[in-house]
Amino acid sequence: MIDFAKKMEKLRSVHGYLGSAVLNYSGETLYIENDSTGTDIGYSSAIFNDSFRMISESSLDVGFSEASSIEAKTQDGHVFLMKSAGEHGKDDYSKINIFCIFRDDGNIALAKMIIDKSSKSMAEELSNI
Repeated sequence: MIDFAKKMEKLRSVHGYLGSAVLNYSGETLYIENDSTGTDIGYSSAIFNDSFRMISESSLDVGFSEASSIEAKTQDGHVFLMKSAGEHGKDDYSKINIFCIFRDDGNIALAKMIIDKSSKSMAEELSNI
């Protein structure tokens, strides 16, 4: 099985990190890290995942490709969800979504780079299971 805690280790070290979740293709939570938020990240990530699916549908309806991420930037921080690369155009259950919460002073650019790399690695491992 995948050691999600190890795969998410670099992300946890990024300045401003508050919590995260890893979701599979169908939106089920595979991993949650919420020690420093005091919130229900599982619930929040499920809501974000549903919104992400609706936005992706809308994007397809206007002739664009599926969405690869969504982000909410507030005065207090950033909440975002990014989809792994996976196999485009298929219902590939190795695809994963990573949901994150960062303070407003967090290094979001670095977090997104780490998430992209980590999600690809996790998706590859999932495809081999």
